[in-house]
Amino acid sequence: MAAPALQQPSFLLANLKVDSTTKPFLQRCQELVKVIDDYPAKELHLIFPWLVESVFGSLDGVIVGWNLQFLQARNNEYNIVMDFLDPSGPMMKLVYKLQAEEYKYEIPVSFLPGPVKASIQEGVLPDCPLFHNKLQFPLSGLQTLSLALNPFEYYMFIFASSLITPKNYPLGQHVSSLDNAYFVLVDTYLKYFLPTEGSVPPSPFTDNRGSVSPPAPRAPSVPFAGYGIHSTSLLKRHISHQPSVTADPAAQEIWRSEALLQVFVEIWLHHYSLEMYQKLQSPQLALLHYRLSMSSMPCQPLTPPGPGTLDTYQETFTPTEEHVLVVRLLVKHLHAFSCSLKPEQVCSSPSAHSHASPLEEFKRVVVQRFVQQKLYVFLQHCFGHWPLDASFRAVLETWLSYIQPWRYTGENTNPQTDQNKGVPEKWGLFVQENLLMYTKLFQGFLNRVVRIDLVNVKNALMVFRVAKVFAQPNLSEMIQKGEQLFLEPEHVLHHRQHRVFLTPSHGGSFLSARQSVVTDRVFRVKSHVYGLEGQDCQYKQMFGTELRGAVLKLIQIIAQARQTAKRISDHSAEVAANNSFMSWFGMGSPDLNYTFNGGEVDDTGECVKKTHEFLERSLDYLCQIFRLNAGQLSQLMATLGSGQDDGNSRQLPDCVQGENGLILTDLGRMQIINGLRRFEIEYQGDPELQPIRSYENAVLVRLFFKISSLVNERFGGHMEALCSRPDFLGRFGRHYLASPEVMADSRQRSPETRRTVERTRRPRLSLRTLASYRTLLMLLFLYLFGVLFSFGPISSTLLILTGEFCTLWR
Repeated sequence: MAAPALQQPSFLLANLKVDSTTKPFLQRCQELVKVIDDYPAKELHLIFPWLVESVFGSLDGVIVGWNLQFLQARNNEYNIVMDFLDPSGPMMKLVYKLQAEEYKYEIPVSFLPGPVKASIQEGVLPDCPLFHNKLQFPLSGLQTLSLALNPFEYYMFIFASSLITPKNYPLGQHVSSLDNAYFVLVDTYLKYFLPTEGSVPPSPFTDNRGSVSPPAPRAPSVPFAGYGIHSTSLLKRHISHQPSVTADPAAQEIWRSEALLQVFVEIWLHHYSLEMYQKLQSPQLALLHYRLSMSSMPCQPLTPPGPGTLDTYQETFTPTEEHVLVVRLLVKHLHAFSCSLKPEQVCSSPSAHSHASPLEEFKRVVVQRFVQQKLYVFLQHCFGHWPLDASFRAVLETWLSYIQPWRYTGENTNPQTDQNKGVPEKWGLFVQENLLMYTKLFQGFLNRVVRIDLVNVKNALMVFRVAKVFAQPNLSEMIQKGEQLFLEPEHVLHHRQHRVFLTPSHGGSFLSARQSVVTDRVFRVKSHVYGLEGQDCQYKQMFGTELRGAVLKLIQIIAQARQTAKRISDHSAEVAANNSFMSWFGMGSPDLNYTFNGGEVDDTGECVKKTHEFLERSLDYLCQIFRLNAGQLSQLMATLGSGQDDGNSRQLPDCVQGENGLILTDLGRMQIINGLRRFEIEYQGDPELQPIRSYENAVLVRLFFKISSLVNERFGGHMEALCSRPDFLGRFGRHYLASPEVMADSRQRSPETRRTVERTRRPRLSLRTLASYRTLLMLLFLYLFGVLFSFGPISSTLLILTGEFCTLWR
């Protein structure tokens, strides 16, 4: 690489693009490190967007980048990539180098998440400081809007967007979400910029003021207005109270933590359905935001916002399993970050909060201010749109991680002991301020679980996990307390309207000093529910009559699935006992048409035992949560047992007769899913064309099929005439030449073509029985028995045929 003074910036970018296609990966990275160290920011500024896209891929998915989602620790390039992208590595050094010069990089609004893009295009600025004072307004109109981000924000934006941007990956590549380079980098960035111990390391490059200068205020003529008063930046609000910018080094660096979290939340969580978007944009919710903002900022005049149009929202986003797992990693780390707040800061008086460091103040409000609303909407979207399969486990564990912040306090406790000890009382306020996370999403889980196969061990495990979490001592009492506060009469809320309450999304600052007034928990719970569901929401109590009935229905389904699992286990034990050496000769169970009632292929043996155990313990936990005594449970089981005996379980599922056969009803689908009833699965094609069984000789099957086909083709007409005779010969022909379907009952079966039915019902010769090891073994025994009595082969054959004729005569 030439010296910096001898090469123009345009040549530098052109050479790097050529090197990216011709040189080995290790050499390219080494040269990039040298370029970052040697060249000034003025020249690096031109290669920065290209370099970020070449690493993480482009926003439109055309450029794939380094495929971090497929890069495993076993790959040779893994360590090179991790060192290059480390928070203290060359790439971040480049970011800080450009950050000190205050360069800006544009992101088109069209690449923002659907709800954010729709909101901006409708003229409503999202209530996130990431978008404030950064919009660029071209003369061509709003459709070409863009965001001007600083280098750090731009880098993190492209990095976060690469997770959700559809890309054309090579076929056959499999994403491993827990140990790929992208997942590890997310964890590394979170631990570095949101440390649970110590402070954020300072950047090696700073400008003359020691931090990024605040963007210029937006002109009043710009036609953008949010739902309420927009909060200023965490750093700017905190520094405005400091006597000197350089007095607190942590205050200079806290902006990176805030910016990183804002980008992650906006890119990963700001996705939901059109119905939810309409709810969040409803006039009732807008008026609620206006009322809350008025109560929190009485000295600030506001204009009530009007309803926006919904024409620009078109997103039908469905997150991937990897996306959800990364969100869970974010949730877990934010809980650990928040729980690392010093005890004296948690319990100290409000007057002492002004002396806390910016990072400590950030820990205090990070979960409620940044994550709660968007994570709730994200999870609710997943609960309603995720497929009904075992992959929902990722969404489930993300939800359970959020509603159990006490698991991430850093204390080394035994899980079994912690389960018995229960939830500490200090978490009661968190439960109340996140009431919908517990109650509304639990109802959404109930709606899903009654439609899945609980005989499947993976689905049974999900029910067990939820029941175990909600059965923790003190948790149900905390939820009930929160519901009681929400159901307080409205006059209690109006009576305390004069009290100052800073809502997290409207009017409250990130690090403003705590108010000396006593906040009202009733107001907090109500504002939480109304802020997420709208003021006209119909709240259903988790421990109310309606939901209790749904829980009783779930208990019955669990009990039914448990019985089905036991029946499968018993049948498997019988099959294992009968599968002896003689089964090779056909003496075992030849029923290959049998399928287990419910469950999947792996639900046998140990899996069935685990299923039974999970369902058994789930019943116990649900009885603890909803306080069902042994008498009530016995009554439910008695009601269930009266209609679920073996005879009933073999009935057909509930269905109606259609033009092309039977059509399942909703009740019939539920019966099949939970293994209560099933259709008899039988082979209904040509018996001669069935797959060769394990108790048949393949060579003989093929030989006899050719012989019988030749005979049937030449003498088919004679066999039809023989079977039509009313005498003994006609009976003989119908017994040995007629198809078994003619002799079977006329039950309704699946539709078949007329040609197939006619072909299988014509009289024909079938020699396939002679290819069975069972038949061959019986004939061998009969001929050996004849030898003992001095009968020759011909005499033995005549005796066997005479026995068959006698059977026919009877």
